Amino acid sequence: SQILYRIAEMMEGKRAELAEATERRSDAATKGADEVGVAIDRLVHYAGWCDKYQQVLGTNNPVAGPYYNFTTPEPTGVVAVVCPDDWPLLGMVSLLAPVICSGNTAVVLASESNPIPACIFAEACATGDLPPGVVNILTGTREELVGHIATHRGIDAVHAANVSPEHARILREGASENLNRVVVRDLPPGTGTGAGGWFDAQTCESAWWIEPFVEMKTVWHPSGA
Repeated sequence: SQILYRIAEMMEGKRAELAEATERRSDAATKGADEVGVAIDRLVHYAGWCDKYQQVLGTNNPVAGPYYNFTTPEPTGVVAVVCPDDWPLLGMVSLLAPVICSGNTAVVLASESNPIPACIFAEACATGDLPPGVVNILTGTREELVGHIATHRGIDAVHAANVSPEHARILREGASENLNRVVVRDLPPGTGTGAGGWFDAQTCESAWWIEPFVEMKTVWHPSGA
């Protein structure tokens, strides 16, 4: 939680640089400052989830006999994040934050059309006390990298958004060989704050965005004679 909040502080210090980078989108319908502000707020939001999602997703199970039985979430492992081209910073933060707040490591494929915000975000991670190797950012074409992500044996789950139907098919078919979990989200791009899509907090700020990237462990414990 403290590390995510620290990264948000580092992003705040790079606000002007990030805003300039996000405004390079040719189809930008809002100022980059709006996207940066919401991205920072979203990271702070998920920082607050770090010590709370266990209570929301876990449970005590009623069982017959003298036992305590409870289920708790644990990190899945290595999660590949395939970022959208629309809103390259906000889309990346929205997909990445629920992955790392639940204790996973991430391999991030940055926006193909504008990877610069992801590179600046990498600088914030490096100076924000994030342990080395937790977030690994790749830049390149989806055509070249999606197939490798789908079939790589070191990846345990995939979190993607607004990819083409062909790339979604490749991700699902490739991951089926390893029985990896694949979440492909389709969000409308929206046009700015209050316009839905990536800017919609009710959609993108939820424990149910964390849930696909944890595994449930159930423990039985004797409660008495």
